[in-house]
Amino acid sequence: IMLSIYRTISGLLLTVMLAVGTNRLLAQPSSEYLNQSPPESIPRVFAPNLVSQIDFYEYGSIFSKDGREFFYAVISNKKPQIRCIRFEGNTWTNPKTILASDQYEYNDPFLSPDEKRLYFISDRALDGKGAKKDFDIWYIERTKEGWSEVPINAGPGINTAKNEYYMSFTKEGTMYFSSNGGTSASSDKNYDIRFSPFVKGTFQASQKLTDAVNSAHYEADVFVSPHEDYLIFCAERPGGLGTGDLYISFKSKTGECKKAKNMGSVINTTGYEFCPFVTADGKYFFFSRDGDIYGVASS
Repeated sequence: IMLSIYRTISGLLLTVMLAVGTNRLLAQPSSEYLNQSPPESIPRVFAPNLVSQIDFYEYGSIFSKDGREFFYAVISNKKPQIRCIRFEGNTWTNPKTILASDQYEYNDPFLSPDEKRLYFISDRALDGKGAKKDFDIWYIERTKEGWSEVPINAGPGINTAKNEYYMSFTKEGTMYFSSNGGTSASSDKNYDIRFSPFVKGTFQASQKLTDAVNSAHYEADVFVSPHEDYLIFCAERPGGLGTGDLYISFKSKTGECKKAKNMGSVINTTGYEFCPFVTADGKYFFFSRDGDIYGVASS
């Protein structure tokens, strides 16, 4: 399926061609999008009073490929945790917390391409007992009962002595993420987007993307399309519309990233936009803004 998304960016008509697989969300109305009205052409708060609640800060949302699972992060009692809502027994469950701690933070959930792992970031100690540390990328594994209890660190190909944030995957398993590892102490805020191929069950040493995407400023929260033909990410740059904007970079036919463009005022505001995610069928674009989750139609 080739899906075109049209956006006006500084007077330029931007066409996004998304090559997506045959996965589709279920046809039954009650099983689609938490039984909410599908997102329309203007971004709207998604699932108000169920997911996006006035007294909580929600962000970092994803749907499984079949649309039967919805994961997101929420700050409760000043601690980020990860929750899940599932379609079971012909109805949607109430939100269930699957990762939480009084000591550590858990956020930025994302499913692996085969959906057998749930990845996330956390400042937990490597042994899960000591003082919190920098943020690493971790995962838990799907079991017959739900999810494994003990998180597994994604390894040295990904994680450094500094912070790693928000990951997403190509269909082959290459991970895209952001990190300030490798920067000097004076430039810890300079997060860059990196990628790491997944070879024989191990993430290889990550590589930094070019300056078509990265800059001397903050780039993070990257969503890569399954076919690796475009990236959407958050950046804090001079000349943006707000404190944090979403940018998009297409890849050339030879696989090189083209110069990233601001996604414009339909998406970005004077606030902070981050945590982008496009559904498996390419129909809907979800992102976070100032403590709520928003959805918008992609075409």
